[in-house]
Amino acid sequence: MKLDEVPQDDSKSFEGQRKRLYARNADGEYTTALSSGWEAEDVVLDQAVEEYNRFAREARQRVQQGLSSPLEYHMYAHRMDITVLAQATGFFRWQVKRHLKPAVFRHLKPGKLQRYEEAFQMTADQLRTLPPDDQ
Repeated sequence: MKLDEVPQDDSKSFEGQRKRLYARNADGEYTTALSSGWEAEDVVLDQAVEEYNRFAREARQRVQQGLSSPLEYHMYAHRMDITVLAQATGFFRWQVKRHLKPAVFRHLKPGKLQRYEEAFQMTADQLRTLPPDDQ
């Protein structure tokens, strides 16, 4: 992108901040430029957030039906997936998947549960339950 083509669409997700991008100057060399956002980026971000909200709603239903542990709801409510949660906790992906099973999650040792507490910045009691529907 050329320096004069750097988007300045005043993105609502930037909340008045600016983002540094690389662009080519008049000499064809790369330099940095500040952008106030790009409308297309806002659209995609809104879609991603709505998708995670949908995942969280569906996970809430599975937890209420006893098909999944509250960990699945909290994972999606915090905009994470299994890979991201595994990276945040130091568990392998297969371990996180296993912890999504209610019977396994119920019997997690305090040390393992603490890793989730730190990743979500929640207490063990908060992790074991779902927040009220309006949150």
